[in-house]
Formats: sequence, C-alpha cells, structure tokens
Amino acid sequence: MLTVIGEALVDIVRKPGQEAHAYPGGSPMNVAVGAARLGHETSFIGHFGNDEYGKSIQEHLDASAVAQPIAPSAEQTSTAQAYIGADGAAEYEFDIEWSLDDIAEQMQQVIDSSTALHTGSIATMLEPGAHVLIDALRRAREKALISYDPNCRPTIISDRNIAAEWVEKFIAVSALVKASDEDVEWLYPQRSLADTAHAWLREGAELVVITRGADGPIAFSERFPEGIERGAFKVEVADTVGAGDSLMAALIAALLDRDICGADARTKLAALGREDIEQLLRFSATAAGITVSRPGANPPNRDELNAALAL
Repeated sequence: MLTVIGEALVDIVRKPGQEAHAYPGGSPMNVAVGAARLGHETSFIGHFGNDEYGKSIQEHLDASAVAQPIAPSAEQTSTAQAYIGADGAAEYEFDIEWSLDDIAEQMQQVIDSSTALHTGSIATMLEPGAHVLIDALRRAREKALISYDPNCRPTIISDRNIAAEWVEKFIAVSALVKASDEDVEWLYPQRSLADTAHAWLREGAELVVITRGADGPIAFSERFPEGIERGAFKVEVADTVGAGDSLMAALIAALLDRDICGADARTKLAALGREDIEQLLRFSATAAGITVSRPGANPPNRDELNAALAL
C-alpha cells in the first residue's frame, strides 16, 4: 500500500479577465489522487478542516478512492491563491498551517503497514509538522519505497539555506527524488542540475528525476550519472497546476507496477537499466502532459494514460 503524507488545500485559481475557480489541491494530495487513479491502493494523511473547502477535499479524495486512515482535524482548511500567467505558469500565495503532533502515533502505525511512502512540498519544511514527519520516515527508510518532491515554496520558506537543510534531511531517507529545475536552481544557484543530482545521489537517493518544463524530465542514478532524458508530451497548455504532481504520481505508480516497493525497493531501484528508466520517464511525462492540457490539478486515470501512450 502507498501512503502519502502532506498538505491538502484548496487552490483558488485566478486567470486574467476570468472568474476565480476553487480546486482541491496541495502537492502531496495531488500525488495521492494521481496514484490512486492509476490503479494503486493509496492512503492519504493530511491536515484540513470540516469547513466547505475541507468538504470539497474530502469529496475529491473519495471520488478517486483514496483512503483516509486518520480523520483530519484542522480548525480550517488551508488555501493557495494561484495566479496564472499568459504562458499557463502559476504563481502562488499561501494561507496554511501544518501540524502532526496530535496524530503522530496513529501516523506511525499507518507508516509501519505501508510498502511505499511519499511526501514533499510544504509539509517537509513547515513546522511544527516537518520534524514529526522526518522522524517517522527515518524509522521507515529500510522498510518501504520512500519518494520525495521538495516542491519549494519561497513565499513560505524564504530562507534558501533553511530550505536546503530540510531538503537534504528528506533526501537522506528517500530512494526516489523528483524536483523541478526551478526548485534546484533556487536551492543551489551555484550548481548545475547534474551537479545537484549527483550530490543527492551521494546523500542517499537511488534515482533523481528533474523536470524541465517543455524540455521534459531527465533522470540520474549511480549507473547513469550522465542522465537519461525524455521529451515532454506535447499538448496545448491550459495551465501547469499539478503537472509535477502528476508526473510524481506516475513515477511511483510505474515503480509499483514493477513491484519496486517494500524492504528491497532500494536494491531494485538502483538496478534499473536504461530502457527501464526511459519507460518510467515516458509514462510519467505523458501523465503530466495530460494534466497540463486541462484546468487545475486533474491527473489522468489509467485508461486515459494508456490511450495517450498508444498514440
């Protein structure tokens, strides 16, 4: 079972000259929905309220058959104002809180029964929840496939050094790491994408995938330090909300399809050959392309993805 831990919020998407629309979102929750739509048993542990926005998140999770082993208990649901530019790219302003103290023991029980774990974004940098999460994942490092997406939010964690410290803590427990080129360039402006990927491999990751917008993803491992590239799936862009999350979900799903999970996940991930990695990138880049072709964080289901791959 895949368990995803992190923020759930509502994206209030604003486009020039158009009425604002609210969509359930939050990077980790988007990954949970994306993985479940691709056919994998998925649980989500988040922090949202029982208000109208929270109810929309609940309905969104239920519609994609994402289980919630722990009832959310926040006083109110967090929001993100997403401002969409002419090129479809989004800029965000957040109103968010993140705490796990009251559910730490229950969360550890769920983690102990999971063969794959994912986290990322605000949940891995914002206190008081971040320290509870990293402690829990450290205990699970050798028992499950752990994946991580830093998905940096400088409007929340503006200090680059603090952000990098948190990133490196989570890299150390994660086998699969996905990041955008914007994340990498903001965190380490003095380094190339390849240099950062190599550093993350040394710090504990087995496979590092960096997305590059229209240029598509590139993957690095100890076997392939030069990187393996895949072009983006070409579509007409509605907006980029949730694109990276769809790619992350599809990466995880593709690994679970290959039974890369549990205690031997690291060994299997490290052994992937060039053709395996190329297939992972094609699968995940196509999922991201489908998502950017429609508004909001709306990842594809398995049938939609298979149809696009058949093209």
